[in-house]
Amino acid sequence: MSPGGPSAPTPPTPPTPPGPSATEPRSLRWRPGRPVPVRTILSPLRRGGGDPTWRADADGSVWRATRTPAGPVTLRVRPDPAAGEVRAEAWGPGAEWALDGVPELLGDADRDVADFVPAHPALVAAWKAHPHWRVPRTRAVFEALSASALEQVVTGLEAFAAWRFLLRKHGEPAPGPVPLLLPPTPEGWGRIPSWDWLAAGVELRRRRVTIVAAPRAAGLERTLDLAPDDADRALRSLPGVGVWTSAEVRQRAHGHADAFSFGDYHVAKNVSHALVGEVLDDAGCAEVIEVYRGHRYRVQRLLELAGHRRPRLAPRMTLPTHTPNRAVRR
Repeated sequence: MSPGGPSAPTPPTPPTPPGPSATEPRSLRWRPGRPVPVRTILSPLRRGGGDPTWRADADGSVWRATRTPAGPVTLRVRPDPAAGEVRAEAWGPGAEWALDGVPELLGDADRDVADFVPAHPALVAAWKAHPHWRVPRTRAVFEALSASALEQVVTGLEAFAAWRFLLRKHGEPAPGPVPLLLPPTPEGWGRIPSWDWLAAGVELRRRRVTIVAAPRAAGLERTLDLAPDDADRALRSLPGVGVWTSAEVRQRAHGHADAFSFGDYHVAKNVSHALVGEVLDDAGCAEVIEVYRGHRYRVQRLLELAGHRRPRLAPRMTLPTHTPNRAVRR
């Protein structure tokens, strides 16, 4: 089977009916017709080490706590290569919605992959090493936006610490057997007091993105039905959402394979160094990857998975001191 031409998947079996107890999960067995590296596909959804919404087990299972239109859910997804299946279990009111979305979550909507033809040796090698990676699609737009807003213009260390801090103070226990936390609801994000934002190291400009977006959460979810360019424009119509934030949201919530992270401090430099041996800015990198239009995020992620990084010529960026940053210190 060629990397770009998986066999036609079989439809997922319907979820089991609800069990007699709310503590019992609903389950799904899906035969995708291709290998599914669950943890690799879902890795972009993890917000750093210690993400309270995420857990990965030694057997390849990934657990996620999330909110759905039907209510909160904890979803466990586990590959079963011997049986050619992916098995999923879900707890909570959003169980059926989450199970229905498992194929999309694991890249079944990433159908343009058959058109991807890598040419550069580094990219050919990355694709050979990860031929079954697909772009995930969570269908949770506001959730992706609220997390991405915390990551604007700061280091990953600061952003992930802020995410943990705010969820531990303002998240809710997720349903199911493992101790995960749900992100706040849109209304819950709006109720976070200013001193907790400050303690998390999140200044007004970043917090305003989530606060302004929260009353528009329902409208944000409707961008899932738009074409990629239209979804990009709709997201960027929100104050504080630019090309980078829109791309980070669409990579995760919409499953857009072309949503390259322009505006990132590292991405264009790393990708251009991997492909042409030079560290280029966004404009220069855009020229290099234009040949892959339609798959530019795929190029980005494959090179990340392959470990391509430009050489470091200076110490790491220091953390700022203009906010208390208690979240980072914990």
